[in-house]
Amino acid sequence: MNKADLVAEVAKVVGSKRKAEGAVSCVLDTITRALKKGQTMTLVGFGTFSVGKRKARVGRNPQTGKEIKIPAKKVQIFSAVKALITAVR
Repeated sequence: MNKADLVAEVAKVVGSKRKAEGAVSCVLDTITRALKKGQTMTLVGFGTFSVGKRKARVGRNPQTGKEIKIPAKKVQIFSAVKALITAVR
């Protein structure tokens, strides 16, 4: 499922594709802004979006075998609630 499919599903509930697109975009933008600020976004019954830090490390170029430095960076993390995990199984 992609964003257009999600909008179509929401449109079935709200009755308008324009309203559905606005709602989906608003939710995604809000999550993105919260993560940019380093905040955690919890959707009760679904899961938690947060930002983690990955330390700098040494890796290898798979083609040459030469060691390379991989810089530290921020990564997005999603932790699903138990109900979602169970529903997917």
